[in-house]
Amino acid sequence: MLAYRDGEAAAFEALYARHRARLYRYVLHQFRRREEADELFQEIWMSVIRAREHYEVTAKFATWLYRIAHNRLVDGFRARGRAAEFELDLTGDDGEAPDFPGPEALQPERHAERAELAGRLLAAIEALPAAQREAFLLAQEGELSVEEIAAATGVGFETAKSRLRYAHSRLRAGLEDLR
Repeated sequence: MLAYRDGEAAAFEALYARHRARLYRYVLHQFRRREEADELFQEIWMSVIRAREHYEVTAKFATWLYRIAHNRLVDGFRARGRAAEFELDLTGDDGEAPDFPGPEALQPERHAERAELAGRLLAAIEALPAAQREAFLLAQEGELSVEEIAAATGVGFETAKSRLRYAHSRLRAGLEDLR
């Protein structure tokens, strides 16, 4: 980010390539509607671009980025209201289900099992209280430490640690039958 701040455009491309997938998944898991997630994702990166000239190192870049994401999410929730939908797309790129046999792992039964498991996991994550869900997603998708989660969400270390611990506990309890 320092190189980008100093005018090196390629540095932004490197930052974007390194963080885009995880950041997008984090945003998508918060909204679950692609249109809103796409819009918010772009707003976050535009915030990074606008902050370029005034960027100062106060934390790891990922912590700073997810702090921006957290703030934009809060703004988005206030402006749009919380959507309770999620998408699960089992079709191919052309919108049609494939009609040819594939490897065992890609057979419809296996695909359906994985889709059911993914749906249960998403539902368990959705059932978490918002603060716990955010802490869990920052840890999993953002790969942030407890200290970084605390900094990104503006809470104390112990609060972030508790939120993460309670999230893990609830997820384990909700998915216990899978053990």
